Amino acid sequence: MDPLQVYRDEVVHLSSNALSELGVSEPSFDVEVPSMEIADFAVPCFPFAKILKKSPVNIASEAADKIPASELISKVWAENGYLNFQIDSGKLAEATLQEIFSSGSDYGKGEKKPGKLLLEHTSVNPTGPIHIGRARNPIIGDTLARCLRACGYDVLTEYYVNDVGKQVIILTWGLEHLDKGSDDDGMDKVDHRLVGYYRKANQMMEENPDVAAEIGQMLRKFEDGDQETIEKVRKTAKMMLDGILESLDLINVSLDSFMWESTFIENGAAAKVVERLKASEYCKEEDGASYLELESFGIHGRETRFFFTRGDGTTLYTTRDVTYHLNKFSRADRVVNILGEDQKLGQAQLAIALHLLGVDRSPECVFYSFVSLPEGKMSTRRGQVVNLDDLIEEAESRALDEVKKRRTDLSEDKMKEIAKAIGRGAVRYNMLRVQPEKPLVFRWEDALNFEGNSAPFVQYAHARACSILKKANGYNKGIDFSELNDTYEIKLIKTLAKFPSVIKEAGEKSRIHLIPLYAHELAASFNLFYTYVPVLKGDNKDVRLALVDCTRVVLSNALYLMGLNAPEEM
Repeated sequence: MDPLQVYRDEVVHLSSNALSELGVSEPSFDVEVPSMEIADFAVPCFPFAKILKKSPVNIASEAADKIPASELISKVWAENGYLNFQIDSGKLAEATLQEIFSSGSDYGKGEKKPGKLLLEHTSVNPTGPIHIGRARNPIIGDTLARCLRACGYDVLTEYYVNDVGKQVIILTWGLEHLDKGSDDDGMDKVDHRLVGYYRKANQMMEENPDVAAEIGQMLRKFEDGDQETIEKVRKTAKMMLDGILESLDLINVSLDSFMWESTFIENGAAAKVVERLKASEYCKEEDGASYLELESFGIHGRETRFFFTRGDGTTLYTTRDVTYHLNKFSRADRVVNILGEDQKLGQAQLAIALHLLGVDRSPECVFYSFVSLPEGKMSTRRGQVVNLDDLIEEAESRALDEVKKRRTDLSEDKMKEIAKAIGRGAVRYNMLRVQPEKPLVFRWEDALNFEGNSAPFVQYAHARACSILKKANGYNKGIDFSELNDTYEIKLIKTLAKFPSVIKEAGEKSRIHLIPLYAHELAASFNLFYTYVPVLKGDNKDVRLALVDCTRVVLSNALYLMGLNAPEEM
């Protein structure tokens, strides 16, 4: 249950009646949630100015005069063209805290939705470790999946494994023919070790025509569906994928399913798509390669041609991507893709190709901008690319330094445990707090700031709540929540009440940056409450401890949605 919903419904009911009396037929409007210092809810009257031929200020004033007293609303007033509402904080406290007590870790979740939702994320090529430019994809995808599940959707997350490309063939050849790779970066993880084999094999291919011929032959055999070659290449891709998944596990990202690109060559599905696309009136040829001419569909410039076979007739990634989406649509009611902003054109072309195949569905896409570091690279010994493993290692190291400064009373093992939670959480939170479509420069002073909009700030608030409850050693839960009437108590309660609506917007509208924004707001409200309101002393000790406990629950739930650990000690 959303504790604020009954109040929101009352605001809609009262506002609709008042505006109808003023002459607006079936009024339609948005109920806004402004800053708590202004109002709890606000209805903008600007859309009705033309209809009533009055200023928004006058409309709001007249509407406020027509709104009757309500048990749920304590105050109604007009200001700057808005109809403002203040809700009954006593009733809200009772409804909110009782709901948190009864729901616990389920607080904020919506009712179960029908149908299946397939969310594809990560899907980086298994040709090397995942680097920070692409690390935003799994973090966005996993967090959105968590939010959608909290909204009530049955979500299947999937990784599309590209085991068909020439790079994987080169790597497979290298593993077969080389005793050792080149440019060992000193890491034991398999995805890092294999990069050396690829580099050496690629260099040999460029310098030796015989090697190039062997690799080309292997690629053709793969495309022809040779089972032995497919299994050999898939084994290579699986080795690299294991290393990538190990990195993802460090930041609490997991996937439910894996679809191998080679499947669509193996089962002949890609070949059937080629036949169907060739039958289109928009199909053209150039040097034996087939493509769709898309200029009449609004695609302009040099990208009007959508190639789906090479000159030798073999399929391309684009062909198999079309095939994959046909497969997706057969398994799910909704399909969501997490993609880099460089894929926008490709997705537009994909949608047209699907349309030409008679498919009236398109995937929903969440595009993200890439991540960079102000210092460029973090480690000279590991080359130009900054890998996710490097970032996590650096985050844990910096977090450990901070823990050692603040907690000299802890064992080394405990310090490392806390540093892992902080460091890994800092990486994930810092990539979530910025809207996906906006560029992100990863700065350590932001990520590990214990006082700002960061993972440590939110995690520390949770640890503080746990510490208070531990010191109290229990409290009486048969209490009257109407005793909570201090300004800081009310602000904290209203923040707790917002959580279900934040989850709904984050999931339904793919606005996952709202979760860290909310978590920071909740942690800040809790810190103010704890600073200015005595919790472990006074007559209201039990009811205030109950408020601390509810805050702990909601902070834990918010941290879970972001994929962060909720430490009990920091």
